[in-house]
Amino acid sequence: MERVIFQSSDLAKKRIKVLEAARAGRALVRDGNGSGLVMLPESDLAVLEGFASWSQRLQRLTALVDSERDVSVAELGDLAWLRVFDKDDQRAFADELHGSLIAGLADQDLSSVDEVVTAWRVTARQLEDPLRRSVLLGRHDLTDYDDVEEPVE
Repeated sequence: MERVIFQSSDLAKKRIKVLEAARAGRALVRDGNGSGLVMLPESDLAVLEGFASWSQRLQRLTALVDSERDVSVAELGDLAWLRVFDKDDQRAFADELHGSLIAGLADQDLSSVDEVVTAWRVTARQLEDPLRRSVLLGRHDLTDYDDVEEPVE
């Protein structure tokens, strides 16, 4: 695809061509003062903004998890819901998030990132309840269970 740079005057004279270029992926417009402006589909911008935001969070989390000290809730910031997990689980979340960010950027769709975060948040909520935590993380022995007979109709 040929890259066309439009002038700001083209917004009035060639607006249809400018809009077609924007719909096709991007329209570069050179402002009168020499600044470059870009028009692109809103969905592409949302993916880029989401990628940037989650990449920053991932970088912060990775640095915190790799540190040798305990991490405070304040340091986790908007990822404070991860506090219920140990460092190995936090690292597993970071690895999974990293993979979904790469796939999402390649696909221009960050729904996989949303799915990963939602699944981990649901698990975090379950672990906040002491009874559920003990069931999910506790040790289980086969002697704790009894055989059940099939119900009779």
